[in-house]
Amino acid sequence: MKNKIILLIDASINLVLGVLLLAFSPGLIRFLGMPATDNFFYPNILGAVLFGIGIALTAEAFRKHQTRYIGLGLIGAISINMCGGVVLLLWLISGGLDLPTKGLIFLWILDLLLVIVSLMELVVHRKEK
Repeated sequence: MKNKIILLIDASINLVLGVLLLAFSPGLIRFLGMPATDNFFYPNILGAVLFGIGIALTAEAFRKHQTRYIGLGLIGAISINMCGGVVLLLWLISGGLDLPTKGLIFLWILDLLLVIVSLMELVVHRKEK
């Protein structure tokens, strides 16, 4: 029970930080007293990963039985990869990144790999159940 409470507290902190970073805007920056930035790409990606960690910790807190895995396991990996991958995909689709072609190709490949790995993990997780 104590572990569950600690995991949920940790998850809450990660979820709140994730939402704040996903909503990163000039107004929020001023309100929080944070350093200004012209590009919200990195704060948004970090926010997505923190949000995914929050989901993973919440899943871990409510896991009914222990498995042979140590740590967050497949559900944790899926949630973190998918949150990061979805936000990266939104950045790529929106055209908000002023990058050379080489940079865009690299990010598209990275995003594709994140989604493929996450789908493979999801299939493995479903087969284990």
